[in-house]
Order: sequence, then C-alpha cells, then structure tokens
Amino acid sequence: MPAEKRQHPRQSVQLPVAFQREGGPRIDGLSRDMSIGGMFVETPTPAPFNSTVQIFMTLPGLKQEVTVKATVRWTERDGMGVQFGLMGVRETHALTRLIAGVPPSGPISGSGGPVSGGPMSGGPKSGR
Repeated sequence: MPAEKRQHPRQSVQLPVAFQREGGPRIDGLSRDMSIGGMFVETPTPAPFNSTVQIFMTLPGLKQEVTVKATVRWTERDGMGVQFGLMGVRETHALTRLIAGVPPSGPISGSGGPVSGGPMSGGPKSGR
C-alpha cells in the first residue's frame, strides 16, 4: 500500500458494494475500510488506476441504493482504493453515521445538496 495520504481516517466497514466503469459491467465487491473521502473495494477485478467508476451501495437509514462517482487512486491484486466525488447531504450523513458506528435511526429525509468527498471531488450529485 502507498504511503498514507488520506485526509480522513478510515474505519473497518464490511459492506456489499458494486462498481461500474462507463460502458462496462456492474461488478460486485465488498468494502474493507471506509471514510467520508473514500474506501477500499475488495474485488478480483479492480478498475485501472485513475479511472472513474460509479460505486453502488446501500447505506443504513437510506431507502434506496446510493450511487457515488469515484476515482481509483491505487490498486492491489485483491482490490482498489477509491476517492469519492460529490455526495448529497443525506448520503454524507448516512456514511458518517456508518463510519462512526451509530445505528441507523430510520430513513433520513430532507433535501440534500452536494457535499465534497475530498479535495479532488467533482461531478454530479449522487443517490437521487
């Protein structure tokens, strides 16, 4: 693994996820660790370094699957580290609660604007 350059500390979170490159198949994986800025996705077929992927996951407290644009920042033979792009407020709140180990308190409602997942964030809001 490369030298630690993360802005946000990661927590061990095992969550079924999937990812997809533009025009490619949806590939199932499992999160190994996660922060508000990104995650490691365990998969035998990681996307190439610096590619853009859509990450699909179901976060506790949200009714629908969330889609987050992400960039592959590093790869290993058993997976890849991705940096999240923009997320809505509801998705950010649910992810923050998951990482903190706070049990879900029911569906999160309200309007959500974009929240940056990191310094390299960009792209459309997700999870709508």
